[in-house]
Amino acid sequence: MRPIRPGDRGPAVAEIRTVLAGLELLPADGPGHDDYDTATERAVRAFQQSRGLSVDGRVGAETWRALDAARWRFGARALYHAVPEPLTGEDVRSLQERLLEMGYDVGRADAIYGIRTSRAVAQFQREMGLKPDGSCGPHTVNALRRLGRKVVGGRPQWLRESDAIRQAGPTLVGRTVVIDPGHGGTDPGVVVPDGTLRWTEADLVHDLASRLEGRLAAAGVRVQLTRGPSPAACLPDADRAQLANSLGADVFISLHVDGHANPEADGVATYHYGTDNGVTSATGERLAGLVQREIVARTGLRDCRTHAKAWELLRLTRMPAVRVEVGYLTSPDDLGRLVDPRFRDRVVEAIVAGVQRMYLPIERDVPTGSIDVSELRAIVAAGTVVD
Repeated sequence: MRPIRPGDRGPAVAEIRTVLAGLELLPADGPGHDDYDTATERAVRAFQQSRGLSVDGRVGAETWRALDAARWRFGARALYHAVPEPLTGEDVRSLQERLLEMGYDVGRADAIYGIRTSRAVAQFQREMGLKPDGSCGPHTVNALRRLGRKVVGGRPQWLRESDAIRQAGPTLVGRTVVIDPGHGGTDPGVVVPDGTLRWTEADLVHDLASRLEGRLAAAGVRVQLTRGPSPAACLPDADRAQLANSLGADVFISLHVDGHANPEADGVATYHYGTDNGVTSATGERLAGLVQREIVARTGLRDCRTHAKAWELLRLTRMPAVRVEVGYLTSPDDLGRLVDPRFRDRVVEAIVAGVQRMYLPIERDVPTGSIDVSELRAIVAAGTVVD
């Protein structure tokens, strides 16, 4: 869908304003108010900020779906596991976050009432003496509202995810990594002319992805890219996440470069799944920090740090997932680096080192910038695995 932006008018804008008014981000409208004015833009930006989305003041497909989900407040309807079209909404996310806080395993708070959420609800109901049917009706809602935290002084989801990584062992051999070159097809991403040339985000990140594929494969990793160099169309983020899930990937890495109207904007940033109230993917957060530090140390790019976001790409994946914005094409300094193949090789080696460090026990972690990626290749070539 074409993003709805300031200056637009029509029924879609009126619907957006109705949802924002229900969230108390706008005053309730009288009839006929269907223009996307300054107040609407401010409200959309506030909504995007609160939901961990890109804050651009426009209503694209992802913001539209988030607004549609936000119509539902927790307790306003009965929730249950529906097949084949599961229930989705803000009320589902609120339920999942509440269960996570209490120590129940719903996986990621993805706002989808799937089988894992249903099982967690049934477990809660069983412990509360309720009928364990996995549906969240009035009795279950009241029980949830009465109770405080079940687990104090710890992060149950963090413990579960960390234990899964620990049991997987320290080696990369046999892992499955999905690499996602952003954009593609009819969506080139950021585009910067350079004389007779034209640098595009889609082309540069596919080159990065291909180099990363080679380095990881040499280290014994099974690698899958979400797209080729010239796809016919741009794959939606939700479909990219679904591909990673269907492959049972151990790690998901999405590659992008950034752009800004101000050419002074530069640097690298890495994103992981997280919400405004502290719910996060613990292993995704750790992977983001490791990849970010390795890239900064090995390339000298400005450190724009790591950030929690609830983008569909990060929310819908079931494994540690990060999105890396490797510099700004609109920055003359970053552009000069990005077009250098040797620089892209250093970025790739940094990402491989970050992934390897995620699998090392914390007590055996190594200093940033110290892993020699060629040694990982040598271990595989020798047919040995370090325990």
